[in-house]
Amino acid sequence: MKIERRWVHAGIFVACAGLIAYAMVLQHVMDLEPCPMCILQRYAFIGVGLLALAAAIQHPRGWGRWVYSGLIILVSGLGAGVAARHSWLEHNPPQIYDCGADLGFMIDTFPLAEALPMIFRGTGDCTEVLWRFLGLSIAEWALVWFLIFVVVEVFFATRKPPAT
Repeated sequence: MKIERRWVHAGIFVACAGLIAYAMVLQHVMDLEPCPMCILQRYAFIGVGLLALAAAIQHPRGWGRWVYSGLIILVSGLGAGVAARHSWLEHNPPQIYDCGADLGFMIDTFPLAEALPMIFRGTGDCTEVLWRFLGLSIAEWALVWFLIFVVVEVFFATRKPPAT
């Protein structure tokens, strides 16, 4: 049984929408405030989800499928990088905890070239693990999902499309 790329992309979109919905539950129901790195991971999930939705709707052939695959892999890879750094900070917190400012303040106040290093340096909030499921933190689960999206997209991008 061959699975059409359209359904794969629809599934990626549904997974991203579910992950963002659950992030909203954690924030607004369970009162877990996101740190700046959590916000960046959410943006990456939104980006992957929107790209997957566009690919599912358009269902491109030829080079168009490579463009969507490349973009989904790129955004997933960036999200995985942020999630990996966040996970590393959780396991190796800095000696001095600096609660710092939130993402909006940093972006509004500093030029992007100065704000990005502050975001990736992490804050006291980024090092604290407030929630775990099956032994993994939110950042670790985000990393797992981004890697799943990369593997699925690489698999289906390199697979020969079905003849029409």
